[in-house]
Amino acid sequence: MNRVFSPKNFMIMAGFIGGALAAFMTYHGNPANMGICIACFYRDIAGALGLHRAAIVQYLRPEIMGIALGAFLSALVFGEFRARGGSAPLVRFFLGAFFMIGALVFLGCPVRAVLRLAGGDLNAVAGLAGVVAGALMGIYFLKRGFNLGRWQSTYTAAGWLMPLFMLGLLLLAIARPSFIFFSKEGLGAAHALLGVSLAAGLIIGFLAQRTRMCFVGGWRDLFLVKDTYLFSGIVAFFAGALVVNAILGKINIGFAGQPVAHTNQLWNFLGMTLAGLTATLLGGCPLRQTVLAGEGDTDAGVAIMGMLAGAAFAHNFQLASSPQGPGPYGPTAVIIGLVFAAGVGFFMRESLD
Repeated sequence: MNRVFSPKNFMIMAGFIGGALAAFMTYHGNPANMGICIACFYRDIAGALGLHRAAIVQYLRPEIMGIALGAFLSALVFGEFRARGGSAPLVRFFLGAFFMIGALVFLGCPVRAVLRLAGGDLNAVAGLAGVVAGALMGIYFLKRGFNLGRWQSTYTAAGWLMPLFMLGLLLLAIARPSFIFFSKEGLGAAHALLGVSLAAGLIIGFLAQRTRMCFVGGWRDLFLVKDTYLFSGIVAFFAGALVVNAILGKINIGFAGQPVAHTNQLWNFLGMTLAGLTATLLGGCPLRQTVLAGEGDTDAGVAIMGMLAGAAFAHNFQLASSPQGPGPYGPTAVIIGLVFAAGVGFFMRESLD
């Protein structure tokens, strides 16, 4: 029995359930190949709060609040809630912002890259290759002493801020006051019922908190220390999504005509290289950052604030891509982000030799 419920087997089960649930969310109304996309959903939240003016991507996505609150409840129940922070917060803010810019040039986070591939979108291959390349760059810096500094325990009240922020967003999603923006068409208008979305988020948040699931950390650990624990969750997530897509008849193999995707493979690759590198330097993908914020990690909360700001910049300044290709200034922003992230990796080392 202990062998059946070993940590790795639990990770595989959690990954399969998460992938199946994410794919099934498209059946309930979420955009195709976007049942769960952490970057896309933070972008929609930024729009709902009026941080950007793209009217078709404005919605308070309950999945995000559910993930954070599910992780929070899990951490409380299992005694793992610890208020901590203070590890280079301003750097984390900018890394979070550049992560979001890279993800929106690709049109999806590492979670959505896996979901896109499970739906037959071969453009995701370039994106996943970029995640691996970014993780390898991050490993290069980690091996040479990169460190954002040690976190410190802080006031319990500080650790509650992000869970309370997420609860506040959830209450706004329920109340729908006039000062919150909700898309009337486009991606923001494509969503499951609030209760279904919240339930999916709570389940994924709980599972991700118990397993430490991370869609960049899996690649990092695979290449850095040859550990397949986190990577097995990525593979299982893909398998779960693939099975559900096959059952629902939602697999369309090819490059052209894929939902919310473009075929410029250079910027698919480089956008996700930036995402993979920044996530490695941050210590986890946006799913992992959301879970950590639910556990009381204020540094992860700062990274999330950076992601919201990055989403606002991406849509206010024409950095985000569209199905027609990269935005006018997206490639330039990706290059700037890669230079910034590489500079962080090089200069923030315990010893400069």
